[in-house]
Amino acid sequence: MSEILEMVMIVSFGASWPMNVMKSYRARTAKGKSLAFLCLILFGYVAGIISKFTNPVYMAEFSQKWYVLFFYFLNFFMVAADLALYFRNKRLDKKNIA
Repeated sequence: MSEILEMVMIVSFGASWPMNVMKSYRARTAKGKSLAFLCLILFGYVAGIISKFTNPVYMAEFSQKWYVLFFYFLNFFMVAADLALYFRNKRLDKKNIA
């Protein structure tokens, strides 16, 4: 049951990232974005992924519970995409000032 609740949490968090990535892409500005926030979220997902790989109970049942780790990776890549867009938009902000 705890894995199901964890997956619900991860899916709930992850549902907003695709919309956030699209918003960052369309906005073409880094204003309103926090680099520290994005890095902290990425760090949290890395910690969650490592916790799964180092949990012997989870790894023993990996063939039945792989989907939990899948959502950690999916969310990580969404946040990483938003982080990449942050740097693109920061560069565009500097270009628009000059």
